[in-house]
Order: sequence, then C-alpha cells, then structure tokens
Amino acid sequence: MAVVKVKSHYRVTLPAQLLAKAGVAVGDLLDAKVEGKKIMLVPKRAIDRELTLALDEVKRGRVKGPFSTAQATIRALRRRTA
Repeated sequence: MAVVKVKSHYRVTLPAQLLAKAGVAVGDLLDAKVEGKKIMLVPKRAIDRELTLALDEVKRGRVKGPFSTAQATIRALRRRTA
C-alpha cells in the first residue's frame, strides 16, 4: 500500500509504480467514486475514454456535418453500408 499526501487544492499524486501496476497511462481516464470512507479510482476502458473525448468535442460545438439530428446521421450511415 502506498501512502500519499493531500496537497493544496486537494491534489493527490499517485506513485508511478502504482499506476503502472493498474495499467494506467498518461491521458487515461479514471472513474472516481466514494464507497463508505474509501475513494475508489477505476480505469475506464479504451472505448469509454474515446466516447468521453468525443462527447467533450460535441459539447464544445466542434462538430460539422450535413445532418440535423443523430437519427439522420444513422440513416445515412446505414444507407452507405447496405
């Protein structure tokens, strides 16, 4: 078990060996939740990470296309693959 210190602005730095053992790399996303008095950090799967990043782009308005709705986009994609 590693002991870490809570610094100003409630920042916590996790040891590199601990992150490597959990398979966490720079840029990965973690789910954070509280269970009783424990704080749990769980690595997100790659698909979750990509979906989260894509959703952030949509929220920032960084999308372009001729489609007015998601349904219109899906219909067009289905037509192209049929």
